[in-house]
Amino acid sequence: MGKRVRRREPRAHWLLLCLFMLVLLAELCFNGYVSHVGAEGSGPTEVPGAGGAAPGTVTGGAAVQRVGAGGSVTSRGMPAKTIALTFDDGPDPTWTPRILAVLARYHAHATFFEIGSRVNQYPAVSRQIVAAGDEIGSHTFTHVQPGDTPAWRLNTELTLTSNAIAAATGRRPVLLRPPYSSKPDAVTGADFAALRRIGAAGYLVVLADHDTQDWRRPGAAAIATAAQPAGGAGAVVMMHDSGGDRSQTVAALNLLIPRLQAQGYRFVTVSEGLGLPAAPRASAAGRWRGYALRFAQLGGSWLARAMTVLMLVAVVLAGLRLLVQVFCAWAHIRRVHRRWRQPLEFLGPVSVIVPAYNEAANIAATVRSLIGSDYPRLEVIVVDDGSTDGTADIVERMRAPGVFVVRQDNAGKPAALNTGIRYARGEILVLVDGDTVFEPDAVGRLVQPLRDRRVGAVSGNTKVANRKGLLGRWQHLEYVIGFNLDRRMFDIARCMPTVPGAIGAFRRAAVRDVGGVSAQTLAEDADFTMAVIRAGWRVVYEPAAIAWTEAPSSLRQLWRQRYRWCYGTMQAMWKHRRALVQRGAAGRLGRRGLSYLLLFQVLLPLSAPMVDVYGLYGLLFLPLTKVAAVWLGFTAVQVATAGYALRLDRERYGPLWSLPLQQVVYRQLMYLVVFQSTVMALLGGRLRWHRMARTGAATAHARAATRS
Repeated sequence: MGKRVRRREPRAHWLLLCLFMLVLLAELCFNGYVSHVGAEGSGPTEVPGAGGAAPGTVTGGAAVQRVGAGGSVTSRGMPAKTIALTFDDGPDPTWTPRILAVLARYHAHATFFEIGSRVNQYPAVSRQIVAAGDEIGSHTFTHVQPGDTPAWRLNTELTLTSNAIAAATGRRPVLLRPPYSSKPDAVTGADFAALRRIGAAGYLVVLADHDTQDWRRPGAAAIATAAQPAGGAGAVVMMHDSGGDRSQTVAALNLLIPRLQAQGYRFVTVSEGLGLPAAPRASAAGRWRGYALRFAQLGGSWLARAMTVLMLVAVVLAGLRLLVQVFCAWAHIRRVHRRWRQPLEFLGPVSVIVPAYNEAANIAATVRSLIGSDYPRLEVIVVDDGSTDGTADIVERMRAPGVFVVRQDNAGKPAALNTGIRYARGEILVLVDGDTVFEPDAVGRLVQPLRDRRVGAVSGNTKVANRKGLLGRWQHLEYVIGFNLDRRMFDIARCMPTVPGAIGAFRRAAVRDVGGVSAQTLAEDADFTMAVIRAGWRVVYEPAAIAWTEAPSSLRQLWRQRYRWCYGTMQAMWKHRRALVQRGAAGRLGRRGLSYLLLFQVLLPLSAPMVDVYGLYGLLFLPLTKVAAVWLGFTAVQVATAGYALRLDRERYGPLWSLPLQQVVYRQLMYLVVFQSTVMALLGGRLRWHRMARTGAATAHARAATRS
């Protein structure tokens, strides 16, 4: 026979996940960069004399200037009776077409200095401008102030804008108007340094002779008056076709153009007025870069909106879940308090079955806690499942009355449980793990709900014994908050999907109805419980039945345990998926329990990486006060919920301080577990049983409790 090759778990998905998150972050960051687009009147205020004084050739020159890399300046203005209307901050899907309609009505032309990111948003409007015989110049990509912008970013802004215009119109812009600029005499030394970089990139800088300041909305008549030159002189006139309500600008054009045309003025583009050639055609490479840029920008915008919706949905679902949990916890307390006021009843002999595989560290403490129970007529059956550490020998040496040891070859936990069930004599079966330590009244409390003949199984309250250190505290909080609040809710909704393997009681008739414990999934406790419910039995939660268990003491062990739990739960959900369309108890399990598990334990955790990426995006691009307020509010709700859960379980509030730190490592580990489990399930992989190495923490807890 050939050598058997063990199938390895898939690893490429981790690379794909990292790549996906990096692409997602890059897209969101690009959207954050683009979305900080300014408009005239909304940006930084120019500081007079910033960076020193600009040369007189600039401040005393005409509106259209060519600035060489070495600082040489040549300038030209419009000829007499020639007006170059210019519009900044577009294109705008509402106002730009209206302005074009006015220009067409009077057979006038103009130059539009467009923001590159807006060109990507409204490329059809840019094409409409060119088709009407008007021209387009650059106004940077995100409306940055060149004098305050590093050289690398300014160059990037110019390149991105050129690519955007090339993709939209097929033309490469050669004219540029710096955002927040006005007349030549307003240029500062810092602005001049930026103009040199702009000139070195091959652009002709277009300033203004008349700045109408139409963004202030002073009225159509005032805008028209501010645009009108004196003495028949030509002029470059600055207006805006975007950035707000431009109805006054449109009205001013209807006043200005016919008035000046009657005086012999003509309205032309900047290039036409100076006798310059039209903007050259863009290269194919430039157009394709522009298409890719537009795709990236629109994709980033879509992602940002989708992530915002996802965040809102997650917050709403989390809020609804919290409200339901709190209400159900309140209702459950009232129910169990009525039960607790009744005296404990003897319900017949109880058989406790302890499947054990290499449990030498804790098995003695487990057995002692069981024989120390205050419930009468209790038999304990320890099924040694092929242990190699002397587990069975330890139990036999104890010579405890009512404790029996059954040895079998290693066949797995379900087989060990079924073996114990066959040997058991009681009609009530308590199934426990080999590392669990029971409180003295735990068994008596656990079986009380079975007084109701409709109840087929009871879940006890599992607590973490080794809760020292951050990892222990986090698991302790998780058990108290997540597991026990959920169980109270499931009990009220009559759809308890899991009786934990650490402590659970079953009616033998229910076990018989489902054919024993199945070995078809890795979460045999969830599979078994779901089968019991589908057989028509009720499953309830008894919080007063307390057992202590040893939780993983390292991240590696925690990963293995939760990976098996998550993967096994998915297997059980798939196995019992027909419950979704069944009636009665099975339907409640399917439509309430399985839907809840799918939403809150699979789908939302799968979206968690995107939420974290969105959080990082918020740190980079949103106001820190807003981000901090959201995080603090979210944390406060978590702490309040945890405090309520601790109070219900009569636990100390001390571990609450570690809850905010849980978001740093623990939460990410849990959603990566879900991701790995989902990939394995989709690929049809088979997960091996990952057994946790025991340290004897449950035994140590039992000894400490005895001393106290």
